[in-house]
Amino acid sequence: MRHPRIRTVLFVCSQNRLRSPTAEQVFSCREDLEMDSAGTNHNADNPLTAELIAWADVIFVMEKAYRNKLLPRYRGLSGANA
Repeated sequence: MRHPRIRTVLFVCSQNRLRSPTAEQVFSCREDLEMDSAGTNHNADNPLTAELIAWADVIFVMEKAYRNKLLPRYRGLSGANA
């Protein structure tokens, strides 16, 4: 039997205090997904890093403004596109 690949999912908001950790918790029961969350602000509980961006197969941002902030900053990383 073929085992499905576990996908890595990153949820991003500004402070990583409410929205992205909540999304991470909501999807935590999925055995086919590995989740993490981060914040775009320097004082976020778990600040966003290039390593997290590179780790994630899929990135969900909580607002379009975050996507617009991340794309120019991380465009050089594999898969970093809209």
